[in-house]
Amino acid sequence: MPRSSAARNRPANTFRQRLVTSCQEFLARRPHRSFRLTRRRDYARSLRLPGYLRFTAEVLSLLWAHRSLFGGLALTYALLTVIFVGLSSQDAYNELAGLLDESKGELLRGAWGAVGGAGLLLLSGIGGSFAPQLTSVQQVYAMLAVLLTWLSTVWLLRAILSGNRPALRDALYGSGGPLVASGLVFLAIFVQLLPIALAAIVVNTAISTGFVDGGLLAMLLWLIVGLLAVLSLYWITSTIMALVIVTLPGMYPWHAIRAAGDLVIGRRLRILIRLLWLIIMIGLFWVAIVLPTILIDGWLRTLIPWFDNIPLVPIVILLVTSLTTVVSSAYLYLLYRKVVDDDADPA
Repeated sequence: MPRSSAARNRPANTFRQRLVTSCQEFLARRPHRSFRLTRRRDYARSLRLPGYLRFTAEVLSLLWAHRSLFGGLALTYALLTVIFVGLSSQDAYNELAGLLDESKGELLRGAWGAVGGAGLLLLSGIGGSFAPQLTSVQQVYAMLAVLLTWLSTVWLLRAILSGNRPALRDALYGSGGPLVASGLVFLAIFVQLLPIALAAIVVNTAISTGFVDGGLLAMLLWLIVGLLAVLSLYWITSTIMALVIVTLPGMYPWHAIRAAGDLVIGRRLRILIRLLWLIIMIGLFWVAIVLPTILIDGWLRTLIPWFDNIPLVPIVILLVTSLTTVVSSAYLYLLYRKVVDDDADPA
């Protein structure tokens, strides 16, 4: 029996109704409109957070109160990295340190010269100059180690704040449920960072060709680079919150990204400043730990010839990386909890 015209049009009408309803709900949740000035009364949204130092102290005090759990997690991450990825090359470090000793002039002599040389080595270590050349499989292992550390940290904090007494073994065994979903959100962050990567390529090309020597074209170039950087920062501010939301049971990646966008609307700049504060704190921690280690390593190598074979600096870099991964994960999760606690809707 042939279908009537109403029956044939019902699926299309249903799809169109769902699309219209979805767009109306989206516009109701987002008071801001692209390319249109938004009044402050339409986007002002409360966000009651502790001060920067106070909130950082809260995160560190919570981690210190459960230092056996999170210290064991950091050591587990370091062990997985050594087994599946490898340690930073001591030969590469020795070669770079030797080249720096040979090339430094009068400007880098004395105590301040030693500090300056150690700072250059620290920047090289942060830039990955000591890291081994990773194969495709090792890169996957490194990503999985970061994901496991992130998920375990969130699992432990969620259990602790719920009043339970979790074990590290339970976190390692039970936190891997949203591994694939979290990996997809991480992939979304990498995609959102493409504008910054494109800006870096453009700047590198412009500097090498002398395009940024001055003039109107150089000003336009830096304007475009700034806009690309702002675009990436605008995107990832909400997607970082989605990394926590996607760990909830039954949460899909796209739903987590959409919920995170609704969560940060009207608060994006304040949350972004908190994330930049985290980066500053991590940088200061690296300087406070790795810089003295490089100085001590250089001093010991002048006293003990065979100390060149001891990978002191690569080991310290690995431990600092593990600790900063755990601390950053805890900071992001607790920041998410603070944002959720203030559940004010957009004005």
